Amino acid sequence: MSLDVLISGGLVADGTGAPLRRADVGVSGGRLVLLPGGGPSDGGGGRVIDATGLVVAPGFIDVHTHSDAVTLLGEAGRELAAAPVRMGVTVEICGNCGSSLFPALPERVPALRRSSRAGFGGDISIFQDYGAFVEAHGHAPRSNHLTSLVGHGTLRAGVLGYEDRPATRAELDTMCALLDDALAAGAAGLSTGLIYTPGTYGDTAEVVALARVAARYGKPYVTHLRDEMSRVEQALEEAVEIARDSGAALHVSHHKTAGKHAWGRTRRTLPRIAELRAQGMDITCDVYPYTEGSTSLSAMFPPWANDGGTEALLDRLRDSGERGRMRRAIEDGVPGWENTVGNGGWDRISVACAANHPEVEGRTIAELGGDPVDTAAELLLAEEGEVTIISHSMREDDVQRVLASEFAMIGSDGVPKPGHPHPRLAGTFPRVLGRYSRDQGLFPLEIAVHKMTGMAADRFGLEDRGVVRDGAHADLVVLDPATVADGATYADPLLPPVGVEAVVVAGRIAVERGALTEDRPGRIIGL
Repeated sequence: MSLDVLISGGLVADGTGAPLRRADVGVSGGRLVLLPGGGPSDGGGGRVIDATGLVVAPGFIDVHTHSDAVTLLGEAGRELAAAPVRMGVTVEICGNCGSSLFPALPERVPALRRSSRAGFGGDISIFQDYGAFVEAHGHAPRSNHLTSLVGHGTLRAGVLGYEDRPATRAELDTMCALLDDALAAGAAGLSTGLIYTPGTYGDTAEVVALARVAARYGKPYVTHLRDEMSRVEQALEEAVEIARDSGAALHVSHHKTAGKHAWGRTRRTLPRIAELRAQGMDITCDVYPYTEGSTSLSAMFPPWANDGGTEALLDRLRDSGERGRMRRAIEDGVPGWENTVGNGGWDRISVACAANHPEVEGRTIAELGGDPVDTAAELLLAEEGEVTIISHSMREDDVQRVLASEFAMIGSDGVPKPGHPHPRLAGTFPRVLGRYSRDQGLFPLEIAVHKMTGMAADRFGLEDRGVVRDGAHADLVVLDPATVADGATYADPLLPPVGVEAVVVAGRIAVERGALTEDRPGRIIGL
């Protein structure tokens, strides 16, 4: 048999959760060929990788990323784009938290483009449809594969603009039609970010109507809940209502119970999800292995402050009276608003990415001095709204409970922006394998791999991915189970992991001995 690559002598974690077994794994024409241990050592003329003492696993599937635009940034995004594949991620699912790069009516594109800079780290196009998104990425070589959800926030702004009002019947019909077109063209599902404007303006009925479109395609409703803090249980029930009324499978993004008023509530949310599953509901979640979250600094202000998009926010921040209103809203709370600062404090909000003022990165808003609302406002103004923060908001026992749940898969929630992004961008998957599987014994390695591969592929309908079996797509990770660990830190967030020996994407070697090769075999994948 002629092989392009032979990985010999390793133990296979096949992605199903089955025990490790010895087998040689071949690659031929971009597909896998399994051979009994001791197969042809010459690789049939192809490249041979000696995996003695190592584990061969399917390529990891990162179910929650914000990598929509990073390869479109060109050289500015090169190092950031390298981080996921160096830790073994061969497929990234973007378009999460209600924010994608498509779709939009032509007349809405300029306003979306101006507001998208804060989320994507540069002047990036907003595309009218999924096909244009795919075409743009076809001109931007990448090391791993990408697929995208349709973001409800983008969809809403792409039809209504950034207005705080219900959609008319005609507008909702247009939103459903744009969603239908995107899903038919290969988009992976529908996502919401119900704490972010303009997603927060959409009521439950609006989301149900859209989720029905996803259900027709057998694609999931993926949600950043309307609250992950003091009202997390109510927010979960809203998501359950949407799934029941629409018929869509439900996937809860980066499940957490954040802020002092929610610590420990995974003791109630996780049994509730388990109960729903026992009753027959198709519901899963993902989680990242850190007690710190990351989002935009603008999200620390009340939702009404962001009405109209980034430019409107900046206008309000210039007005001392409006700042006073924001200060009072943070102190007193706003019904239905998550209020991260009110649940923790400015001393738990540190600056991650501020391109024009890198000297403030790594410091909390409180440490920067002065009135914290004024300090945050001036920083946003100086950066034209483009500031990413890290929120020190969770507790380790809650994170571990979610990680250990049988229905939880792994998503990095990586935000690839220049500066000091959250280390989850470069460390999530090795951290689960090293810290939580090997060192703490939260689950065996084969279960950790299942959470990163087969479970994720099943959830998002990625056929012939996430498994090591004959005929599957040739996406693989070769790792050292004794040493695999994350290297990324908050001070140096792009440090690569250790113990990831090789990564194969589409049958070609994309990472070797921890370093990217010159090959760029990744592409946009769809159904």
